[in-house]
Amino acid sequence: MQLRLDALEPHLAKAMAGLYVVYGDEHLLAQEACDRIRASARAAGFTDRSVFTVERGFDWSALIGASQSMSLFGDRQLVELRIPSGKPGKEGADALKTLAATAKSAANPDVLTLITLPRLDAATQKSAWFTALADSGVAIKIDPVERAALPNWIGQRLAQQGQRVASGEDGRRALQFVAERVEGNLLAAHQEIQKLGLLYPEGVLSFEQIHDAVLNVARYDVFKLNEAMLTGDAGRLARMLNGLQGEGEASVLVLWAVVEEVRTLLRIKRGVAAGKPLAMLLRENRVWGPRERLIGPALSRLTEATLERGLALAARLDRQVKGLSGQSRGDWRNALPPDAWDGLFELAMTVAAPRDTGAPARSAAPARGAAASGRAQPGGASPAAAAAAAAAASRPRTAGPGRRPG
Repeated sequence: MQLRLDALEPHLAKAMAGLYVVYGDEHLLAQEACDRIRASARAAGFTDRSVFTVERGFDWSALIGASQSMSLFGDRQLVELRIPSGKPGKEGADALKTLAATAKSAANPDVLTLITLPRLDAATQKSAWFTALADSGVAIKIDPVERAALPNWIGQRLAQQGQRVASGEDGRRALQFVAERVEGNLLAAHQEIQKLGLLYPEGVLSFEQIHDAVLNVARYDVFKLNEAMLTGDAGRLARMLNGLQGEGEASVLVLWAVVEEVRTLLRIKRGVAAGKPLAMLLRENRVWGPRERLIGPALSRLTEATLERGLALAARLDRQVKGLSGQSRGDWRNALPPDAWDGLFELAMTVAAPRDTGAPARSAAPARGAAASGRAQPGGASPAAAAAAAAAASRPRTAGPGRRPG
């Protein structure tokens, strides 16, 4: 059966199954789930432990032998199987189905099996071997903690060690501050929260205490840029681009990810204009998960002309990131920023904060450094004044490679 992660503790308190499958790419949560299963197994008398890791040339018969071994006087055994690739192969698939059949029949109650796998695609989850395992035991899917849920997750972890943030706006600001600095790096987030527990006593933590203690350990995924674009979060968008540049991510890959989102939005926008249902368009364009909830509000603030101008900007950026001339000689109105990463920010901002005035993106988008630090341009400024403010905010370049002051 499938079991939610938050239901694991109550399940273990009642009775243990003979087979557990933990799968997902959130290593901290997967490790914690496995630790809970191991602790319950030890309490139930499974004190002997055998660990198998599937590699090239793995002997599946040794695993089957361990799962079927019985002892009159020996300790009960926990058998752990780790499949890092998530691909057991034909021989492994047959062995896993045998393992599932043994667990389902409860032929050997002195053996408990724990299988760990990475994130599995939909096809693998429907395979015969995985279906057999899920039907014969307990399968626990480890979902990642989405950015929107990260502040609440941090608050829950603080509560587990007897700490909490202040109520009201100060507390929300403190949790958002931590989330910004640990995004995409849950293991480091766990370590930073533990550090707060070592530095400060139980009780309420002030924003100043958190600000002084928490390091910037965020790790950004280029394929999460679309979420920041769709939500219109310019600050997060700027931080992600700064982080990706600092980590040495290829600008060509970042450009591809941003352009794919602009193209998807344009296809859906044209489909809606043609009278097609939004739900059908989302399926056709393979939009699901958090993006599915964000596409609708984004489309309401975007026009086809804005998205087309974004693609025109992307064409010039493509030449720039490849070391070619990104613009025609004398075309000063469409001049690209000297730094291609600033151009990528402007392209992403055509979705995050569109300006349907026909003005060049350079004069409309705030400076990346200003956006990352939360500094906004003065309201009502003219395009020339806005460009001057952006240039002033982004002029210093001494903050180190890949970083923007702020």
